[in-house]
Amino acid sequence: MIAENLQRIRAEIAAAARRVNRNPEEITLVAVSKLFPVELILEAVDAGQTVFGENYIQEAATKKRQLPEGVHLHFIGHLQSNKARLATETCDMIETVDSLKLATALNNHLTKLGRRMRVLLQVNIGKELQKSGVDAAEAEQLLRQMQPLKQLQMCGLMTIPPLSTEAEASRPYFRDLRLLATSLAARGLFPEMDRPHLSMGMSDDFPVAIEEGATIVRVGTAIFGRRQ
Repeated sequence: MIAENLQRIRAEIAAAARRVNRNPEEITLVAVSKLFPVELILEAVDAGQTVFGENYIQEAATKKRQLPEGVHLHFIGHLQSNKARLATETCDMIETVDSLKLATALNNHLTKLGRRMRVLLQVNIGKELQKSGVDAAEAEQLLRQMQPLKQLQMCGLMTIPPLSTEAEASRPYFRDLRLLATSLAARGLFPEMDRPHLSMGMSDDFPVAIEEGATIVRVGTAIFGRRQ
């Protein structure tokens, strides 16, 4: 079932990309595996999936020890600064950096490990009180404050739009994130990126996100089914 679901999702990614004259190869599928057992992740690995998203860092660390070489973990949940060390030891990308305190903690632990890490700035594009992420108006200031943190490779932006039953309702938020990223890139705030990454779009709206410029889509339910 998982192999079939992945095949279908990849076909939908390719179709959405072609609708806007994009190359499907520039879009990374993150299979959101939070709360699913390692056995299902390995089934996805056997079907060619190599990038997975986890929301809870201790769960991610436990799974990491059971996964083969070549599997990459993106952290996509809210990360507290006191869990930064474990995150730097476990993950290949942190998509949810939203404060200078967290960024500094990550940078300090990465310095001790002698490695760099790709990170995204999480933007609360819908200004929802219950969600993490920096306000769009404050993104530039935070990115400038993060520039001296040399162990962090600032790669782009991530967002979770307001929940809706209609995929098209997410389009304005995806567009706003793309325009924000373009503006920030023009100010030199993603100095190592020719084009900043945009992590946006989930099971119900990822084709719309791709049409609006997503380079990373986070799909869980459509691959693994409903969580218990």
